[in-house]
Amino acid sequence: MTHAFVYLASASPRRQQLLQQIGVEFRLLLPDATEDAEGLEAVRPGELPQAYVQRVTRAKLLAARRRLARRGWPAAPILCADTTVALQRRILGKPADAHDAQAMLRALSGRTHRVLTAIALHDGRRALAALSVSHVRFGAMPDAAIAAYVAGGEPFGKAGSYAIQGAVAAWIAHIDGSHSGIMGLPLFETAALLRRAGVALP
Repeated sequence: MTHAFVYLASASPRRQQLLQQIGVEFRLLLPDATEDAEGLEAVRPGELPQAYVQRVTRAKLLAARRRLARRGWPAAPILCADTTVALQRRILGKPADAHDAQAMLRALSGRTHRVLTAIALHDGRRALAALSVSHVRFGAMPDAAIAAYVAGGEPFGKAGSYAIQGAVAAWIAHIDGSHSGIMGLPLFETAALLRRAGVALP
């Protein structure tokens, strides 16, 4: 069975842009006002980064499947993803405020960290999943540069308090992995799952 489009259960404009980049037709399947979407991303005590990002992605997929059934929209595969930044065993989520964002960036400055993006797709019969792990090394960022970056507003809503496609790229010394995965949707792994699910690709 082939599908003309996929549901994307994410409000991230970066994930939407990445799907557009590879020519995938999609429709948004966003949470209702009554859903606690942020609550799904709460870290459990002692949870390691890989287990965390995979668990959250599975939870997002289950919530999206229930949402689709509730709305009665046409059947199609559902795609979900979650990205986290990990400094060793420490999970760096979205910053709570400017102080939190600056603290995260100071912790990343001059060091190598991991960016983990888990993806999950349900094709109506089965769930498919993949994980992208990339390593990113920041150069030493002066406090003034960190303050200016945070003041620009870009860190908010971003795991680890940065967006690799933004101004902080001037401080990224090395990447080992998937640039699109660091942005929030690893395109190689995503395309492979979409093909397995029968989603039309160019």
